Amino acid sequence: MLISTTPFIEGRPVKEYKGAIYSQAILGANVVLDLLASIRDFIGGRSSSYERVLERAREDALKGLMKEAEKVGANAILAVDLDYNTVGPNGQMMMVSVSGTAVVL
Repeated sequence: MLISTTPFIEGRPVKEYKGAIYSQAILGANVVLDLLASIRDFIGGRSSSYERVLERAREDALKGLMKEAEKVGANAILAVDLDYNTVGPNGQMMMVSVSGTAVVL
């Protein structure tokens, strides 16, 4: 499955548009990660624990998008857009929303 953030692939004309497709992934971050991240923020640096959670959420959302494309008979997804948000009462969960256009190249 070809996935691209661009609206077209040079040299690969779109034969058929299958429509817009969407997927989301929501993952919870636990108290230990929150504590480690706050310490990391205090002393400076990157929070690798949160980065791993975001990476997993992104991968899950993209896998879901590919499944949606397969359902409609597409072999590529163009104009892919990823959005990151926190959700829940105290923002304790991370959500990745992904959308794109399913096509046949």
